[in-house]
Amino acid sequence: MNPNAATLRLAAFPRAGLLTDALLVVGGAGLVAAAAQVEIGLGFTPVPITGQTFAVLLVGAALGSVRGFLSLALYLAVGLLGAPVYQEGNQGWDYFAGATGGYLIGFLIAATAAGFLAELRWDRRLSSAIAAMLTGNVIIYAIGLPWLANELGTGLEKTLELGLYPFVIGDVLKLYLAAALLPAAWRLIDPATGRRP
Repeated sequence: MNPNAATLRLAAFPRAGLLTDALLVVGGAGLVAAAAQVEIGLGFTPVPITGQTFAVLLVGAALGSVRGFLSLALYLAVGLLGAPVYQEGNQGWDYFAGATGGYLIGFLIAATAAGFLAELRWDRRLSSAIAAMLTGNVIIYAIGLPWLANELGTGLEKTLELGLYPFVIGDVLKLYLAAALLPAAWRLIDPATGRRP
């Protein structure tokens, strides 16, 4: 193996083998897909309440930036290819390009950001883990809301009514829960040390 490639591999995936990395990536994508099926439609908006934000932030913080990115990239890719992994079993390009597509893209960037901040040790205390996940949540909205506005042709206030205000309390609860579950996620990932590999 090329020494530079080996160094890059160790930096990206510390203490884990390729098979372990692949299983973690697939498991992370599976968790997000399962959380997407926990859904409450609100009727007045095309954006539902789902468990995805919780799963996206937990996957990113627990797996780190590279595996978090790969997990969400896998999730998005299999949905685009036709697997019914998006909320309510949706899939395909038409759904991805619809009103909630910006949130889906935001998930990818949010998981990567939460993972990056965790690698900077923001995941070691509950308060900083919450801050890392809040950062990820802000990223989701920063991409999802303009996309939603463009798709629906709404102004700022109406977009916030449809895509932000109804979700704030739930998202705060989800990110607190995800931060609190980080130690349990580490134990699943690396039972020997109980820390993120």
